[in-house]
This record gives sequence, C-alpha cells and structure tokens, in this order.
Amino acid sequence: MEAGATTPVVAFIGLGVMGLPMVTNLHRSGTAVTGYDLSPAARNAAGERGIPVADDLGALLEQSDVVVTMLPNTPHVESVVHGADGVLARSAPGTLMVDMSSISPQGTLAIHSALQERQIRFVDAPVSGGVKGAVAGTLSVMAGGDADSVERARAILQPMSSRITHMGPVGTGQATKVCNQVAVAINIQAVCEAFTLGRALGVDLGRLREAMMGGATASWVLDNLGPQMLAGDDSAGFRIVLQVKDLRLALDAAADAGAPLPAASGVLNMYLEAVAHGEGGNGNQALSRVYERLANRDIARP
Repeated sequence: MEAGATTPVVAFIGLGVMGLPMVTNLHRSGTAVTGYDLSPAARNAAGERGIPVADDLGALLEQSDVVVTMLPNTPHVESVVHGADGVLARSAPGTLMVDMSSISPQGTLAIHSALQERQIRFVDAPVSGGVKGAVAGTLSVMAGGDADSVERARAILQPMSSRITHMGPVGTGQATKVCNQVAVAINIQAVCEAFTLGRALGVDLGRLREAMMGGATASWVLDNLGPQMLAGDDSAGFRIVLQVKDLRLALDAAADAGAPLPAASGVLNMYLEAVAHGEGGNGNQALSRVYERLANRDIARP
C-alpha cells in the first residue's frame, strides 16, 4: 500500500512480553496491523488472539506503511533495519518506522541516518509502564523525531498509551528513556533498602509499605513492585537482564556526555550480583534477593 495512506497498514515486529499486549491493543483499536517475530511460539501466541501474523518479514515490510519495532536491544533493531529482508532493503520511501524498543541513543542516531538516505521517516518512541501498562494500554511514550513524523505516529501510539510526550528531534526519546531507567532502578534499590532496614528494626513490612504509600515516598515502584518483594514473587515483568542492559546504556551515554552517575553505577553492580546468582530472568523487583544475601536473612516475606 502507498505510504501515507489514510488508513495505514502497520507491521509490528517483536511479539514478546511487552510487544504482544501492545499489538493486541493496536489490533483491538481497528488498526490494520500484522505481527512478526522470529519465534514461532510468539507468532502462534499472537495468532491465538486473532492478530494476523506473517512468516516472511520482507514481504510484510513491502506491504506496510508503518513499521513498529519492540525488540530487546540495539543489535536486534539494527538487524531489522539493515538485514537482507530488512527495512532498508524492502520498505518503500515514505514509510514511517517507529522504534518502541529501549536501545542506545547513539545507535538510534545511526539508524536514523541510514533511514534518511532511503527517505524513510523515523521516530524513536520508547515506553515506560511495564507489562502492566502494556496490557492496560496506559504506557507513557517518549517520542523523538520531527513534528510531522511524530504526529503521523500518534495515531499508532495512542491505542497503546495514555501519554505521548514529544521530546524533540530523533534520539531524544531514547535519551529520555535512559534517564527514566536510572530513576526507576534507583527507586527499586531505595525500596529494597527501606524494607531491609524495616525488617531489621522489627517493623511489619506490609504496614511499612502502607505508611510509605501515604507520604512523600509513594511511587509506582512501591505501589506495583513493593507487594511482589514482600510476597517473594520474582515473576518476570521487566527482567533483571533488561534492567542491566538499560543501566549500561545510561552509563555509556553518561560517559559520552560527561555526566556523573554514582548511584546508577552502584545499583548496576547490585543487579550484576543478581545475574551472577542466576537471577537474570527474574523480574527486576527480585533485586530484593541481593539484600537477602547481604543481610543473611529472608527479607522478601513479611
């Protein structure tokens, strides 16, 4: 279909723990969307929800006006862009690519440069809100790109989000996301440390959380991940290995910009301790397990 048509045809690439609920909401909105993932199991899961899926990425890209990617890391997005059946090879000039992954700000600029040569428009639009937000369609989108491209992307982003903030030119979306991840990770660490101290002082942790939610320490992390910490629920929403990836992206960007991030460096080391103990696949609230070991006691349960 011709790029820029009134009713866009969307290719959604990446049907994982975040991508599947996101594409589900996009499909439910009436958007003409087809999903793709390298994993047959992921494609099957989307198909079971009634979402059209493709087995051939190149053919899908040739038929699509908009390409949305939701992938784990920078090399995965680069592969979709530069691969033999990727965007540069198979998408038509005028196509809009919207990358909702969390990847390197520097890598994002390189991708944009390559796409510009083929007259393919680009918006970097990482999200915050986790799996819960992806399921509910309440993600916060941090968009980077020119005003026309972001406006064109808005209709695609709205069914998946409750807030879309245009941050500036391409790259500012990913720059915002690494800032966001620094704050989230340090907040998780702060909650872990508060619970550690509360347990050591003999405070009921459930009541401690309740009291904290009523004051200046109230936060999304305390509200959503605090109960999981207290219950010893390590189930993965946003996995520790992805938190490590995002913190490394933030620290790489900080090194390039000359910005000191001592607290982010410290929490990265704590997450690396979790990975060393085989916990990389757990949800990032399982940072509490590191504190169990440091305190030599089980602090994850009230």
